[in-house]
Amino acid sequence: MSGHSKWHNIQKTKGAADAKRASIFTKIAREMIVAVKEGGGGDPRSNSKLAAVIAKAKAANMPNDNIKRTIDKALGAGNTENYEKIVYEGYGPQGVAIIVETMTDNRNRTAGEMRHYFDKYGGNMGAAGCVSWSFDKKGVIVIDNEDEELDEETVMMDALEAGAADFEADGEIMTVYTEPDDVAAVSEALTAKGYKLMEAQVEMLPQNGTIKLTDETDLKNMRKMLEMFEDNDDVQNVWHNWEEE
Repeated sequence: MSGHSKWHNIQKTKGAADAKRASIFTKIAREMIVAVKEGGGGDPRSNSKLAAVIAKAKAANMPNDNIKRTIDKALGAGNTENYEKIVYEGYGPQGVAIIVETMTDNRNRTAGEMRHYFDKYGGNMGAAGCVSWSFDKKGVIVIDNEDEELDEETVMMDALEAGAADFEADGEIMTVYTEPDDVAAVSEALTAKGYKLMEAQVEMLPQNGTIKLTDETDLKNMRKMLEMFEDNDDVQNVWHNWEEE
C-alpha cells in the first residue's frame, strides 16, 4: 500500500501539539457529535462511527474528559447543534485531485468558501464524484517509531494479528492499513500492546500514485490552497494526490 505521505502524518501530529490543538479538538468534537446522532447512540461498542472518531481523538491526545463531555453533550436533550457532512471535490494546479470533507451548519456559506479557495489558487471545484473514484477509503493507523526503535517484523505481526489488512514501514513512522470499519478495533488492540499512535482514522488514499508540481507558482498556490482548507473551521479533512516535498 502506498500513497500515504510521511510529511502529511508528521505535519498533522506536530500540528496537534502546538497552537492548533484547540482547533483540532473542536473539529474532532464536531465529528463526534455527528457520529453520536447518525450512529444511534453514545456507546462505541454499538456505534462503529463513534468508535472510529474516538480512536482518532485518542491518537490526537484528546483528553478522556473532553471525549466524555462531548458525547454527553451530543446525547443531551438541549443540544440543538445540527451539522451535516458535505464532501466537495475538485482540482488544484496541474489537475491535482482534491477531496474536502466538511461538517457544517450552513451549507451555502461552506460551499461558497470552498469554491473560493479552489478558484483563487489555480483550481476549480467539480461535481460530486469527479475525483473520488480514483481514491480508496482505508483505515490508516500511524505508529510513532522516532524514539522507540521498534522491531518492524514484530509490529507487523501484532498489526496483522489485530486485524490489519496491510503494513508499511518508513523510518520514523510505521503505517498500518485496515478496512474502514476496523480502524477502531485495530487501534485499540495496538494501544493495548503499548504502541504510541500518531494517527488513527479513515482516509482517502490515491489509487494511481501522486502528482509532482515543479512550477513555483503552482507549488505556492497548492500550498496556500491547502492552508486555507485546513484553517477553515468547517473543514474536517483534506485528501489529495499531490506528492508533498
